[in-house]
Amino acid sequence: MEPFTRSWTALLAAVAARPDRDFERPSGCAGWLVRDLVCHLVIDAQDVLITLATPAAGPATRDAVSYWDVVSPPTGDDPLDALTVRLAAAYGDPALLKFHLDDVGSAAGRAAALADPTALVGTRDQVLTAGDYLTAYVMEWTLHHLDLSPTAAPPASAEARAMLEQIAGFAFPASFSDADALRVGTGRRLPTPAEHSALGAHATRLPLPLG
Repeated sequence: MEPFTRSWTALLAAVAARPDRDFERPSGCAGWLVRDLVCHLVIDAQDVLITLATPAAGPATRDAVSYWDVVSPPTGDDPLDALTVRLAAAYGDPALLKFHLDDVGSAAGRAAALADPTALVGTRDQVLTAGDYLTAYVMEWTLHHLDLSPTAAPPASAEARAMLEQIAGFAFPASFSDADALRVGTGRRLPTPAEHSALGAHATRLPLPLG
């Protein structure tokens, strides 16, 4: 559970420290302003609470890596994405959005710390151990920390990179920082010419937007 707690605590702190004026600026997540991203985190925190309170019968059908599917990044056209954008705008004052995330997010963090990592839980019509489910979210928190803070070095970046490399089926070159591997690997930015060359044939398999 430790990487989950470490990455989630850092992300909550990064949101709390973000100036209100930045909430109207684009985030690193395609199609979303910072306020939309923070609203998405509120929904994610609710999902954590719901899933940890949803026991399931075995066997497990996914683990921390296979939990992830390769999807298109949010554009606002998907009904749920569009709802997130409208809900974020409805908050009006960024302080209200920050308060709601801190409130629900702190509860999600406490629930994760109390969870039995071997217990089976259900989400998205799949069954995982609570430990695998929370480990999968290390990827989510790390990517969104990078979306929120372009110069950030999220504390669980190495763990998230390792998961991304398992999903991709290859290791990123050692010349890539963990943050660069995550950004380039999930399509948050294009590789530089030098990075493209270092990736070699693997460059054709990117990006891998996750959902």
